[in-house]
Amino acid sequence: MSENMSITRREFLRSAGAASVGLALAGALPSIAEPKDKRPNILFIIADDWSFPHAGVYGDNIVETPNFDKVAANGVVFTNSFCATPSCTGSRGAILTGQHVHRLDEGANLYGFLPKRLQVYPDILEAAGYTVGLALKGHGPAPADMGGRPRNPAGPSFPDFKTFMSQAPADKPFCFWHGSHFPHRDYKQDSGAKSGMKIEDVKVPGFLPDTPDVRGDILDYYYAIQQFDKQVGECLDVLQQSGRADNTLVVVTSDNGMPFPRSKANLYGVGVHMPLAVWWPGKTKAGTKVDEVVSHTDFAPTFLEAAGIEPPDSMTGRSLMDLLTGNGTRDFVVTEKERHVNCRAGDRAYPSRSIRTKDFCYIRNFEPDLWPAGDPKMWVGVGDFGDIDTGPSKDVMLERRDDPKIKPYFELATAKRPEEELFDLKKDPWELHNLADAPAYAKTKKELRDKLDAWMAKTADPRAANPHDDRWDNYEYTGAKRPWINKGARKKEETSK
Repeated sequence: MSENMSITRREFLRSAGAASVGLALAGALPSIAEPKDKRPNILFIIADDWSFPHAGVYGDNIVETPNFDKVAANGVVFTNSFCATPSCTGSRGAILTGQHVHRLDEGANLYGFLPKRLQVYPDILEAAGYTVGLALKGHGPAPADMGGRPRNPAGPSFPDFKTFMSQAPADKPFCFWHGSHFPHRDYKQDSGAKSGMKIEDVKVPGFLPDTPDVRGDILDYYYAIQQFDKQVGECLDVLQQSGRADNTLVVVTSDNGMPFPRSKANLYGVGVHMPLAVWWPGKTKAGTKVDEVVSHTDFAPTFLEAAGIEPPDSMTGRSLMDLLTGNGTRDFVVTEKERHVNCRAGDRAYPSRSIRTKDFCYIRNFEPDLWPAGDPKMWVGVGDFGDIDTGPSKDVMLERRDDPKIKPYFELATAKRPEEELFDLKKDPWELHNLADAPAYAKTKKELRDKLDAWMAKTADPRAANPHDDRWDNYEYTGAKRPWINKGARKKEETSK
């Protein structure tokens, strides 16, 4: 991306109501203002593959998330929060840099690294006097050298939050990232049912077939969510015991959607719509609900503003501080996809961009001749239709694809898609009926398409100038040439309590 494609943060704020678009060049640090109040600690807790609305506070009557619900009840719960991309490496990179993924080079792709030139908020906070740390999964999965960085971009690693807090100086603010591996696959079969949840209570989403195997798979996913929620509770207990809770900004969310067909690795809502709760004692009002659409690129500028640091011009995210205090509005949010698993001949990405409002979702697929879920036969990673995680729900669809009861769901997940998709979210919350060619929605489609075009140009998206830009196809894929299941990390996480 050339530097002359960017404009300054202030210019973009004035022209588009969003945050900056300049390049993130290593070296110069943002200016630091003297904060009006004592600089807050920051505790960021992120799940792996957890979709909205699977939490008690959102009305899910099966899965139990008392600790997430506690954060929401004491602070602010967001109902329209979206990750930058439905793929963990790119999503986490966008969180750390405050930039949308088309600006992250290799970091836009699964198993890509963040180039060293890209500033990340933990480094900025550390330079400003914060003690920073990470437990479990930070930025990743990615190569060990992290693109020449001396450590994970999320910070130096610790066994857990308790160990970090035992070493964190009491006279310095801290910034900690707890990156759970839950509820990522794989799941212990029947773990959900054995925990007491009832298979007959499951409400199967409209994009999945209603079979016993799918219901059981959803229960096992729910059980994994509950394991994540236990970790949230453990972190909150450590924080409370430290005596520093009253000055800590707590954020709990997820990196991308549930690992099911048409979910993770898709720009449909279940792939990008994330749970989000924020609790900052003395700053947030208990029981606040925010319905405005927000992006996970907004976290980095929020953390910096809270610390009295002006976000660098590179950040395309916009601080959430106004929304946390009940004063802000947002018109739209953009999500993106390049290459998730390397599952198409020629290492091809499936490039897409989506713009969302509270009422509509418009998606542009730049290469509609490609298979959205990966080639029907395994290319490099995961297996047939490799962008769908291996599991019982995928097995049902693939093994019974010719069954008239299953075929429509199989095609929803795997069939080629048109260049443009448009969904009326109030009438069609599962985004099953494409209205892009409906005359009654022509005006809405044009308005959203024009907004997306303008946003892509202002944020220096290479696909604004060349929709067929193939740079993401050519970045190295360093993932295993088999289904990626982080069994070792999960096993260690489960037995470390």
